[in-house]
Amino acid sequence: MATWNAQTYLKFSGERLRPALDLMAQIPLEAPQTIIDLGCGPGNVTHILSERWAGADISGVDSSSNMLEKAAVTYPSLTWKQEDVATWQADVAPDILYSNACLHWLDDHETLFPKLLKQVKPQGVLAVQMPNNFAAMTHQAIRDVLGENHPLSPKYPVHEARDYYDWLNNECTSLNIWETTYMHILEGENPIADWTKGAALRPVLDGLSDEAERAEFEAKYRALILDAYPKSANGKTVLPFKRLFMVAVRG
Repeated sequence: MATWNAQTYLKFSGERLRPALDLMAQIPLEAPQTIIDLGCGPGNVTHILSERWAGADISGVDSSSNMLEKAAVTYPSLTWKQEDVATWQADVAPDILYSNACLHWLDDHETLFPKLLKQVKPQGVLAVQMPNNFAAMTHQAIRDVLGENHPLSPKYPVHEARDYYDWLNNECTSLNIWETTYMHILEGENPIADWTKGAALRPVLDGLSDEAERAEFEAKYRALILDAYPKSANGKTVLPFKRLFMVAVRG
């Protein structure tokens, strides 16, 4: 399992936060009583959920002890639980099961998503955002360096939007699915490589046991990324990044 570093992840907290807010804005409940943030990471989004729905009982769940330690220090008034997100089961059915940038790390979405929807209350909401940038050079460069068949090469875990519609629609009174490509304007010498180091590169760097091998991989990856995403005339780098959203109201 990858070792997640909250400080590295939060380096681009503003850019990573925008999709979370866009997802939150489409949740159609005014006064939910119970909210679970599944894959809460360092807790910054969980905190915003608690501010929007101040009367709700809100808890954050994550597999990473590092992320939860950061969350507990920064937001001590909220409830944090370390559990394996892949096998998580709700103790009490929530009104909102919210998951931002987490479920793409898990397999078997055809089974997983209906299972998660069935854990919310009737008329409750499953709200999910997942990166869907796996065909872009942010991820293809990893495959180029490692080789397509290397066990650490990233796959294409997010399905077509229509698939999620087919898997969830029969259990919903409404189902809102959309995709957005964000144009992140980043600063730094190689900011896109720094971006992926907080997410997609983490399992690769952890999985390469030899330090020299890790250093060689990262150097080659960073060179490919610099070539694929040249700086603009003002010195900034544009990162187009596609994400998939869904807000499902359970019947």
